[in-house]
Amino acid sequence: MPLSRREFLLDSAGSTLLAPLFRLPSSRRGFPFRHGVASGDALTDRVILWTRISSDHDTASVGFRYVVALDQDLKNRVVDAYGVTDSSRDFTVKIDVDGLQANTTYFYAFEALGQWSDTGRTRTLPEGSCKHLRIAFTSCSNFAQGYFNVYRDLAARTDLDAILHLGDYIYEYANLEESLTTGRIHEPPRETLTLADYRARHACYKSDRDLQQVHRQHGFYIIWDDHEVANNAWLGGAGNHDEATEGAWQNRLTGAVQAYFEWMPVREPVNQQGVYRNVRFGDLLDLNMLDTRLAGRDAQAETLEERNHSDRTLLGHPQEQWLSECLQAAQQQGVRWKVMGQQVMVAQLGTNDRPFNYDQWDGYPAARQRLFDSVRSANVENWVVLTGDIHSSWAMTLHDDPFADLPTPALGVELVTPGVTSPGITQYAQAKLAASSLEALLPHLEFVDFYYRGYVLLDITHERMQAEWWVVDQVDNYKYRSDCLRALQIPAGEATFIVAPEITPSKQQNLADIPSFSGEFTYLREWRRPENQGVDGMIAAQASR
Repeated sequence: MPLSRREFLLDSAGSTLLAPLFRLPSSRRGFPFRHGVASGDALTDRVILWTRISSDHDTASVGFRYVVALDQDLKNRVVDAYGVTDSSRDFTVKIDVDGLQANTTYFYAFEALGQWSDTGRTRTLPEGSCKHLRIAFTSCSNFAQGYFNVYRDLAARTDLDAILHLGDYIYEYANLEESLTTGRIHEPPRETLTLADYRARHACYKSDRDLQQVHRQHGFYIIWDDHEVANNAWLGGAGNHDEATEGAWQNRLTGAVQAYFEWMPVREPVNQQGVYRNVRFGDLLDLNMLDTRLAGRDAQAETLEERNHSDRTLLGHPQEQWLSECLQAAQQQGVRWKVMGQQVMVAQLGTNDRPFNYDQWDGYPAARQRLFDSVRSANVENWVVLTGDIHSSWAMTLHDDPFADLPTPALGVELVTPGVTSPGITQYAQAKLAASSLEALLPHLEFVDFYYRGYVLLDITHERMQAEWWVVDQVDNYKYRSDCLRALQIPAGEATFIVAPEITPSKQQNLADIPSFSGEFTYLREWRRPENQGVDGMIAAQASR
């Protein structure tokens, strides 16, 4: 019996029939930097540089060269050095380049196997007085769910000081059904379980042109969430892991973490559990990147009684203490904005008697109260929480109990980014109805949108922080339009929102656009555009409001 198109694709995705899609024709092999270049975790004097060297021949190790320069032509070099990578780290390269100058733009590239990589750009942190920053943050980038138009939009900006990615950079699912719509098939075409699986999945994502471009243009600060390992993960297991059929959790966790550190431009932790860290943008912004998954989270509660235990923790007690000390130090040292980049929503979506989601901070009320108490006891001002995970846009004020008849004053605000591709509510009318319903139910909710994918742009001065939700109209086609959906300001000294008078203009700074991809190798990064797909743009959606 002939197979339907759907049955053929599903059957093919589970077999070796799709393997040629992920192989280069023999005449086009040879370029070793097929996964791009990236930088991350910049400090005032150092930055992580990353690439992966792909060879078409079996080899135990590969030598490479890396250069860092003050000009995009790489002539005024400050670093020119050599190294070796091998199969033990999947031929990835990660260099912690030090001895750099603060608040300086650098350009970098790698050489291996007789070829040069594309040129990347990065920037060290300011120290001392800092008057203005522009930072974007996003999360939840599922390759199979659609095109990375959000990354392309971010890559087109030359006005950003940094990008934060708040987790779910990759997804462990097979996502075969989603691939039928998008034509973007996960490699391997099954759920990831082993070190080899996670390495292949990272390679799949970093083969994407727009992901390569945004990494090449901007330095990142990245934190993991659950899907870098498995859905609803915690240190001892995950909702999406069955030891009876999928093996020991510790083996899966170890493989996922190893592949993550190999393939991501992040500085690896020393003498601590988890990847939480603190960075300081001069006297303007103190940033704590938290680990709400693998640093010490207790398992998600199964009953209300279990959920309400006073010793339950989302961060782990060592990270709780570290965060309290960081917030206190930033306040005492006069840094204007104290910002937390983290994964799951802090603000209450349900009451204590009827919590909404046990995987969020709602499932760990004692830990949330300890967090609030530490902010209050240190008299922390201008506290802003940046959140991913939930595939939608939110702006909320943070209270001990926002549902009380006389709620206490807000301690801070929470800004939530939509996903890169992961969907919220895909039907516009339903998304609009859900947003209207929540706005009537949640007194601390300023704004919510469940429909659009995108990112949040923060324009930061000592006087105010402006948050702009930039969204794309679609991710199922390479063509898209972007626009600012909402812009809100948080005045310094006030944990509240006001409507921004206008979108902030791009910051003019000495960041000339770096050269485009090497023309000789563009075939390695070409998109396969879907055929016969209509474009339902944002304008049409807005016209139906």
